[in-house]
Amino acid sequence: MKNNQMKKRKITRNVFALGMVSFFTDISSEMIYPIIPMFLSIVLKASATSIGLIEGIAESTASLLKVFSGYVSDRIKKRKMLILAGYTTSNVVKPIMGLSTRWWHVLLGRFFDRVGKGIRTSPRDALIAESTPEGASGTAFGFHRTLDTLGAIIGPLVAFLVLRFNPNGFRTIFYLTAIPGAIALVVLILFVKEKKRDTGAQKTPPALSFKGFPSSFYVLLFFTVVFAIGNSSDAFIILRIKNIGFSASGTVMLYMIFNISYALLATPFGALSDKIGKKYVLGLGYLVFSAVYISLALIRTHSLAIPILLLYGVYYAMTEGVGRAVVSDFVPQERLGTAFGLYHTLMGLSLLPASIIAGILWDKVAPSAPFYYGAITSFVAGVGILLFLKRK
Repeated sequence: MKNNQMKKRKITRNVFALGMVSFFTDISSEMIYPIIPMFLSIVLKASATSIGLIEGIAESTASLLKVFSGYVSDRIKKRKMLILAGYTTSNVVKPIMGLSTRWWHVLLGRFFDRVGKGIRTSPRDALIAESTPEGASGTAFGFHRTLDTLGAIIGPLVAFLVLRFNPNGFRTIFYLTAIPGAIALVVLILFVKEKKRDTGAQKTPPALSFKGFPSSFYVLLFFTVVFAIGNSSDAFIILRIKNIGFSASGTVMLYMIFNISYALLATPFGALSDKIGKKYVLGLGYLVFSAVYISLALIRTHSLAIPILLLYGVYYAMTEGVGRAVVSDFVPQERLGTAFGLYHTLMGLSLLPASIIAGILWDKVAPSAPFYYGAITSFVAGVGILLFLKRK
């Protein structure tokens, strides 16, 4: 009876609960994410190259944990413990970052925040996949990204209001992240349940190996890396918006607008990918990214900023959940954690050279240069996905 109910229900209780955990965590995360580049450049006087280095190191080194945490969750057959450890680490360190007095303090804070993300992401995505009926992975991951991104709307709104009334209130925003972070942990502890898995067919735990996956999974990984090598941190988009003359509070508001677009469209694009094939939505999403980056390279006036960031939200809606759904479709259940770990780790590791290159291009060539570079790599990746990835 329960299995039949699950087949009818595309959004299961675990998916909803994990979505709410991400919702509150993203309120916390996105309160500070759009202000970190400004906090670094205005308060701590860091250069664009330093900002790129901070974001690249934080994302890339912590991403190494994603493959190991995914593998460990496969081996011990438990996901929730690692998910809880990861969310706890991130939600504890964010308020402490408000005490930073040097740019490297922010680097440490961002690093441990990303360590938490590295620990939780692969087991969480594996648990979502395990908690979702067959044929509904696009919808489930899209719904999760919607709740995640609704938090990313509220977070910047809180930051905007603080800066509106106190233009120098960067540190206050860091301290306020403790409230939604604590709520996220309570929801996780009380409402997320470990998914029982059939282990009868598998007597020995899976080995940590990157061999033996379907060929389509490796095609996905290859073009994901091609894309990611030019996808520098969103910090550079924030700096670009500030660069053309927006105030700190105005920049945060534009960042919130991008998240509104993302939140509204993530579930519909996920459901569409279940119907027409995920490769088409994912590949076209990379091409949308290319158009956004070309626009950011060329932007000179305030009037174009809103449509460009709305389109950036479309890219996120087409790719973030759908990319995860592609992984879950091609990989056997007993290796889901390892597969998600490899997928997220390669994307994260690529962010280090991507962000360092972007920072150097910004400082040494022009603020538009990182966006021309990213537009080229994303175009190649989008065409590659459309031509070479099998439909599932």
